Amino acid sequence: MSSNKMVAIVTGGASGIGKAICMELVENDVYVIIVDINESEGNKLEKELNEDRNRSRFVKVDVTSYSSVHECIHAVYAEFGRLDYLFNNAGIAMYGELDEMSITDWEDIIDINVWGVVYGTQIGYSIMKKQGFGYLVNTASAAGLGPSPISSAYATTKHAIVGLTTSLHYEAKEFGVNVTTLCPAFVDTPIFDKAKSFNINKSIMKKQLDKQKLMSPNKLAKITLNGVHKNKPVVCPMLLRNTMDIIFTIFPPLHNRLMDAVCKVSRKAKATE
Repeated sequence: MSSNKMVAIVTGGASGIGKAICMELVENDVYVIIVDINESEGNKLEKELNEDRNRSRFVKVDVTSYSSVHECIHAVYAEFGRLDYLFNNAGIAMYGELDEMSITDWEDIIDINVWGVVYGTQIGYSIMKKQGFGYLVNTASAAGLGPSPISSAYATTKHAIVGLTTSLHYEAKEFGVNVTTLCPAFVDTPIFDKAKSFNINKSIMKKQLDKQKLMSPNKLAKITLNGVHKNKPVVCPMLLRNTMDIIFTIFPPLHNRLMDAVCKVSRKAKATE
């Protein structure tokens, strides 16, 4: 059935940034398809959002499966006759020294963080281009804008998403499709707690992380929607981002010292045998 009501799909929508985006969208009168592999959290959020009226639906999807992503997106488009927003947000993190990772670890993070986003982008963009409108948003990270030692695999996947999305941003303009990459930094979400780590004491790392001023996911969601509606190629609400860009390109020695400090702090958190 076709509908005049705007509709959004949010992968990784059951928790963290994805959950906050779902909540912000329904507040803007957008019907939300909550997509996640976590069925219990997805159903819980659906119930919460639908307390007063029907504003959302949960669909269990494994974003590493092209056929599952294809089926979900096309089913939504067939039902509503439109796809206004697609947030390819599902992702995982990994921390540790590169040589302590296995190829299987690499495959795991690339399957979710890269292929999961590529699948959604390829399928969703084709629909949006055909209909002549839409907002396509891919979640990367501030780690995709520069080096991120002791999380090389994570940074690799996020650099890939920045490259994909900023390139498509300019491709899509002519066809009425707005494409944005979201690059959050320190946000208060469960991603670090859920992250796989290699010989790192996560409690020590968490203490270092807690020293940062963490942004709430709800605040990030508001900033994100504002940037998306302005068709910004990159939304990065990180304090001093421009300063860091200048340090990285113009003052390499200072940037080297900062990266060395990151390595030193991380290696202090090495798990004991």
